[in-house]
Amino acid sequence: MSSKIHFVKMDGAGNDYIYVETLHRNLANPSTAARKWSAYHTGIGSDGLVLIGKPSILSGADFSMRIFNADGSEAMMCGNASRCVGKYLYERGLTKKDHIKLETLSGVKVLALKLSDSLNSRGVRTVDNVTVDMLEPRFETEGQFTGNDPDLTAVAGLSDSSASVLASKFVSMGNPHYVIFVDDIKKVDISKAGSTLEHAPSFPSRCNIEFAQVRDNGCIRTRVWERGSGITQACGTGACATAVAAAFFGFAPKRSQVVMDGGTLEVEWRDDNHVYLSGPAQFDFEGDIDYDC
Repeated sequence: MSSKIHFVKMDGAGNDYIYVETLHRNLANPSTAARKWSAYHTGIGSDGLVLIGKPSILSGADFSMRIFNADGSEAMMCGNASRCVGKYLYERGLTKKDHIKLETLSGVKVLALKLSDSLNSRGVRTVDNVTVDMLEPRFETEGQFTGNDPDLTAVAGLSDSSASVLASKFVSMGNPHYVIFVDDIKKVDISKAGSTLEHAPSFPSRCNIEFAQVRDNGCIRTRVWERGSGITQACGTGACATAVAAAFFGFAPKRSQVVMDGGTLEVEWRDDNHVYLSGPAQFDFEGDIDYDC
């Protein structure tokens, strides 16, 4: 027997998810719901499903976030989704805090909200921008990267393409990322190379893949193959991994703008070794959908 579930569609730099509040009602099978609802022709259409719920007692967080990719797999973290959650919680009147502790599978993240002077239809100040403390990057993570493939760019077929590979780096932002810098991103077949690398033996739990080109103005043009979702308009953790890798190689300073298909994100790798992600978030539309999963 089906019932109705209220959803809100939001996006951060085009990275779009379906948001469902589970503070008072759980979804019994979110993986199935994510696959069904994320379909663009027969469902709502999205990169996945985000559940906004109560945190565990010992976490010290205010709320929790669970993320399910479009293929139903559960993700550890999404920077763009967490920024949307911050906007949702404040503008829907679920919190009055402008600093929110959010529990995720990769730890508790702190969301800093930049509030505007304008009010929404609920009489609440709107959120212009959200900065997320993404914690420390890691370059070696057990269970995420083995390095067994001697040349991952050759595995992806990039050595045979017209794009020259300048450098590559594994970076974990709680979830795994492999960043490849090329001289001309337009010459990379993102679908072919990304899907191949996602499933490479070096990544036991699969991997998010970023292809990046540092422009003359210092911006980093980046395209993403997201684990479990394919090509996406943006990826918050991917932007962070790209900026960290660029700073590691000396391609860019520790504060940079990452230009993705859906918009620009600002990333800063500060002296405390934490990475901070900033950018916009917006409501797209909302409604009710049958839940018979």
